[in-house]
Amino acid sequence: MLFASKRARIALGLFWIAITVGSTVALARVVVWPHAEASPAATERPRAPFSHALPHLDGDHLRATVVEVTYAPGESDPPHSHPCAVIVYVIEGSYRSQVKGQPEAIYGPGESFYEAPNGIHQLSANASDKLPVKFLAYFVCDRDTPLTVPAPETKGAEGK
Repeated sequence: MLFASKRARIALGLFWIAITVGSTVALARVVVWPHAEASPAATERPRAPFSHALPHLDGDHLRATVVEVTYAPGESDPPHSHPCAVIVYVIEGSYRSQVKGQPEAIYGPGESFYEAPNGIHQLSANASDKLPVKFLAYFVCDRDTPLTVPAPETKGAEGK
C-alpha cells in the first residue's frame, strides 16, 4: 500500500508540474509571443470599405453573383444597364464610370461604388491606356434575369 501511495504522490506531483508548465506556456503564447512574432498586417482589424442600403427585394428569390471583370488598357463597354443592384470593388488599375444622372468618376484599388437597379451605365472604361483594370462586380438579384442588358434607346438617338 505504501508503494501505491508513493506512486500516487509522484503521479500527482507530475500532474501539477504539467499543469503549471502547460498554463505558463499557454499564457506566454497569448500574452508575449503574438507581440514578438506578429507582423503589422496580421494584427490589423477587418475593415468595411463600403456599405450601402439595398432596395426592397423579394427575399424568397435572392441570389448574389460576383463577377470578376478585366478591361485591357483603353478598353470600354458600350452603354448598358443592370437589372439588379450592383456593388463594384476595384482590385487593380483605374476604373472610369458614369451612371446616368451622376457625375463621372474614376475609382482606384480598394475603392467601391454602388449602382441602383436599372441605372443606365453610360460610361464603363479603363481609365488607363497603359495598364489593365480589374474589378469585382457584386450583383444582388431577387429574380432570374441577365446581369447586364443593353441600355434602352433614347428618343432622338436614331439619327446619330
